[in-house]
Amino acid sequence: MVEKTVSEAINYRRSVRVYKDEKIDTDQVKNCLINASLAPTSSNMQLWEFYHISNKNTINELSVACFDQNAAKTAQQLVVFVTRKDLWRKRAQSNVDFIHASFDKPEMAKFEKRKKMALSYYQKLIPTLYFDFLGIVGLIKFAIFQVVGLFRPIYRQTRTSDMRVVAHKSTGLAAENFMVSMAAIGYDTCPMEGYDSLRVKKILKLSRNSEINMIVSCGLRDENGVYGDRFRVPFEEVYFSDHE
Repeated sequence: MVEKTVSEAINYRRSVRVYKDEKIDTDQVKNCLINASLAPTSSNMQLWEFYHISNKNTINELSVACFDQNAAKTAQQLVVFVTRKDLWRKRAQSNVDFIHASFDKPEMAKFEKRKKMALSYYQKLIPTLYFDFLGIVGLIKFAIFQVVGLFRPIYRQTRTSDMRVVAHKSTGLAAENFMVSMAAIGYDTCPMEGYDSLRVKKILKLSRNSEINMIVSCGLRDENGVYGDRFRVPFEEVYFSDHE
């Protein structure tokens, strides 16, 4: 099988609502999830988890939680993309460990200043952004940053809700990597936001601090699996340029 180019994969990808009753290779789907893990992520925090479901009983349970929509009911496999903002301390420490491993070599001694800057980022700035208590600390930080912003450019999204959005944006990028990777090998997907998140978390025994970003169904498109032609508003309505 010849993989599609990036442009070919993006054009091939459609939200498929009905799949053939034909198996797809679990290992290949897993490889596409490895590609998902290479997606850009804010501050390299990687506040995500991917739950790859191929057990038919679990798929049936999740299908009910997805309101028995065809994209879930006919899926051969499912992937649940989950955000884990609550793991920010663990992920920050992983970055600190990586920095030490990368810079603690004789040939890297000349980059000591760069190492200190990187460590300061994860040991000082990240806790400043992510730490909160009942939303109170976040509001205080927000007020302080807005005042400072009167005098110079500053990062303003410092509330708990803001960091939640950041985690979801990064996880969404991972999901897109996954879907394009699937399209590249001729597999189909459908990102779903129609589901009972509480039931999904119970089925998968997820942490109460986790949040569902989206559920992506997987399979091979049925002849009638794509509902109509692709529609996009005219590109000129969404494209803005300062080129002369």
